[in-house]
Amino acid sequence: MTPEQIQQAAADLLRAEQTGTQIGLLSLRHPAITMDDAYAIQTALMAQKLAQGRRVIGWKIGLTSRAMQQALGIDIPDSGVLFDDMAFDTGASVPRGRFIQPRIEAEIAFVMKAPLGGADLSRDDVLAATDHVSPSLEILDTRILRADPETGTPRRIFDTISDNAANAGIVLGAERHDPRAVDLRWIGAIVSRDGIVEETGLGAGVLNDPVASVLWLARRMAQHGQRIDAGQVILSGSFIRPVECPPGTQALADFGPFGTVSIGFD
Repeated sequence: MTPEQIQQAAADLLRAEQTGTQIGLLSLRHPAITMDDAYAIQTALMAQKLAQGRRVIGWKIGLTSRAMQQALGIDIPDSGVLFDDMAFDTGASVPRGRFIQPRIEAEIAFVMKAPLGGADLSRDDVLAATDHVSPSLEILDTRILRADPETGTPRRIFDTISDNAANAGIVLGAERHDPRAVDLRWIGAIVSRDGIVEETGLGAGVLNDPVASVLWLARRMAQHGQRIDAGQVILSGSFIRPVECPPGTQALADFGPFGTVSIGFD
């Protein structure tokens, strides 16, 4: 894609978010789109949001489960950017119309106390840079149609990455834990919608270890001269399928002794 096409795609996505009107699949508009193009669009979108006064508060990692990777025909995760206006308190309500087609996922969030960057990082480096881990919900949304209405062609990984990896919000639980004091592979959640259990899962569903997910992100960012900064929040990836949250939904993730986190949708 040309620089002009990349900037136009980013502008279209930003307008879709602001107006609540989805755009068509970028993978159909640009059949030769590559993974690098998709991340270039995401970066251009980030620059446009920063120019509007938003602030980066962290990063999200997606497509960490084997099932989701196989469904999209890939073998690596993807990532997106968390902005300050995406943060919701647990127990809060999302105003009607804030999102287009919101869904939620249960995740383990890492809050960093030191920068993390470099190609030669280890698992121990991730743990040393982490201040604490907390239960969390990620709110997903899609500014791109999930499928082309004329052909039925589903969106592809390029569409998802361009669209900030479908990220829209983050809800952090109040509980804080030392990641070295718990086995995150065995941290699980029971996720309910309006009092009905919809999904359950374990942290091991995230690349067999949520720490490995954060390590993947830090190494990927290092390839582009970036790093994870102190104070940033990292959503390590979902271990459940996305749960649809139409207006009126009350969502709760019960992580047992690890904590709880909830969000409502007006």
